[in-house]
Amino acid sequence: MPEQITLAPAQHEPKDVGAGFIWAGVALVLATVLALMLLVFWLFPKAISDRTLNLPLPRYPNPQLQPDARADWLKLYTSEMQALNSTGWVDKAHGVVHIPIADAMRKIVREGISGWPAAEKQP
Repeated sequence: MPEQITLAPAQHEPKDVGAGFIWAGVALVLATVLALMLLVFWLFPKAISDRTLNLPLPRYPNPQLQPDARADWLKLYTSEMQALNSTGWVDKAHGVVHIPIADAMRKIVREGISGWPAAEKQP
């Protein structure tokens, strides 16, 4: 039969870590936190004063709301179509005008674009 070993009941071991070591650790942690706080106050001296509010507070304009988006879009579309399909001056001093887009496309098809490579003619 195997021999039975009797063990003493489990207890706290007072010799592992003493109270002085624990208090030294607490003091070290507190000193580190204090040193870091002082470092932050030294690096950012105006961090606390920036939180003050100057009265009276600034008044900002109300947001510009778009009550009828469809009507606004139709107004824009109408003005763009009118510009595309009409004639008028771009720069009167230099003699630059704009022509309707359909006329411009027909002119490009007839005359081509100067400096643009010509398409090869197919047999």
